[in-house]
Amino acid sequence: VIKGIAWVVFTKNRYNTRVLNFSMSTTPRTPYWADPVNQALMVAWKKGIVVVTSAGNNGPSAKTIGVPGNNPYLITVGAFTVAYTPADWSDDYLPSFSSAGPTLDGFVKPDLVAPGGHILSLIDKNSLLARTHPENLVAKNYFKLAGTSQATAVVTGIAALMLQQNPRLTPDMVKYRLRATAVPQFNPDTLEAGYSVFQQGAGRAFAPLAVFANVSVPDQTGMDINAD
Repeated sequence: VIKGIAWVVFTKNRYNTRVLNFSMSTTPRTPYWADPVNQALMVAWKKGIVVVTSAGNNGPSAKTIGVPGNNPYLITVGAFTVAYTPADWSDDYLPSFSSAGPTLDGFVKPDLVAPGGHILSLIDKNSLLARTHPENLVAKNYFKLAGTSQATAVVTGIAALMLQQNPRLTPDMVKYRLRATAVPQFNPDTLEAGYSVFQQGAGRAFAPLAVFANVSVPDQTGMDINAD
């Protein structure tokens, strides 16, 4: 895995790589900064590659965020499900598998949540996953899965659209915009948060605002710069 990350960094200029989807998670064994996978991904982030990673599927208890989702620099994604009614937000909920913060180092995670239930994607029907779970095959070449890895892929796609719209965005800007434009899950009757910040982060990713909204992002000097 680390060699793969290094290859992405080494070839980033050749392929104009701007976003890295990292739909993997494992149990933290060390502080985030001492983990070798986290160290490799922080190099990618520093080199200008937006890294989007999964929170993990060990929820709903607190402190279940995995590696590298525990990395405060990266964009960590939890999952919600639309309950098969995408036009009706009132019945959306966070499935119990979506890992929750804080991290073992005390950081608020995930950063936001995205659709991660009953997601369809292409698959090789002869792959181990397809042969092990044939009940999840849909039509000829599609497979249904749920998890924060699927939600991570959704946010990775949004990040790519953001960079297509504005190539000047840095990884920090992309993360800021995603969080600033997220829609918190709340009870419409009481207007109280439906989930804590350690479960939903800033809320559900909302692509139209993330891509097109005029968002002022504070730079490292503390001054606001326009990132629309």
